[in-house]
Amino acid sequence: MGLITEPATAPTGATSPGTDPHAPPGPDDPATLKVVPARHYARWAAAVAVVVLVAQFVHGLATNPVWEWGVFRDYVLSETIVQAVWVTLQLTAYATVLGFLLGTVLAFMRLSRSPVLRTVAWTYIWIFRSIPMIVQLVFWFNLSALYQELGVGVPFGPVFWSVDSNTLIGTIGAAVIGLTLHQAAYAAEIVRGGVISVDHGQLEAAAALGIPRLRQIRRIVLPQAMRAILPTAGSEIIGLLKGTSVVYVMSIGELFYQAQVIYGRNGRVIPLLLVATAWYVVLTSLLSVAQYYVERRYARGTDRTPPPTPIERARRFVHGLRATAARRDQPVVPLKTLAPLGDNR
Repeated sequence: MGLITEPATAPTGATSPGTDPHAPPGPDDPATLKVVPARHYARWAAAVAVVVLVAQFVHGLATNPVWEWGVFRDYVLSETIVQAVWVTLQLTAYATVLGFLLGTVLAFMRLSRSPVLRTVAWTYIWIFRSIPMIVQLVFWFNLSALYQELGVGVPFGPVFWSVDSNTLIGTIGAAVIGLTLHQAAYAAEIVRGGVISVDHGQLEAAAALGIPRLRQIRRIVLPQAMRAILPTAGSEIIGLLKGTSVVYVMSIGELFYQAQVIYGRNGRVIPLLLVATAWYVVLTSLLSVAQYYVERRYARGTDRTPPPTPIERARRFVHGLRATAARRDQPVVPLKTLAPLGDNR
């Protein structure tokens, strides 16, 4: 009969050799190591250099007399400039709406199973993306030299009604047509990219439920494709806003053309260019804000708790300051004397 032996246990309160809690820490003990944050000297030097350059630029803006801020103040809100801004906004709005409508049609033509529709859409996009915008605008401005009259009738047959090209298409009309056709080529690729980003299984499920094809596109495909379309479309619209300055070759009174006319008369080139620059910055900033909120709306399907908007962040910051001030105004209540331990009364 064997004996069962158990390992000897140390008495309660005893410690093994080398683990005395009262012994001084050794040199390799992590508690004795001094934690030093990493030094990013290159990053600090780059930040200082950038701050100095920005400060020099701002100082130059404020002190350089060539900017002529007095002339800038006289013209930035003048009636001529404000009317020119309105013309710029009109050209941008017309070209955006018509260009994206035509671009959407071209995008679905490229996605069609018909080889004819695909070929026509691809050829249109190829041609209008290959020709510079200024060339297209000059071409449409001189359309009457190519077609003196435009009419309606039987194809390759008699014409029932016709009108002079200059009467039908004025200067503004030619600019809108040129901007629209140019914009449609880029809008078609933006919309097509958004549509093909939608999982094909969505369409298969909708077809299995018997949903008509047009309703599939309108209620299933496009709402999901908008998340991919909007960022690029927003940048394209901002580019179009600035691209409207090209219509100065047609002597249309948009922002850049009017700035040219004014500084051609008074010789104040720099302040008038600064006026046009300031208005373009304001308009593009407004478009960027609108793009942010539209993207936020269409992102609700994927992000149920979207991050707070800048306005919401500002409100929370103000509420936090008010709450902090309210806590500071409250009187301090002294703590009651604690009862001694073991006193259950």
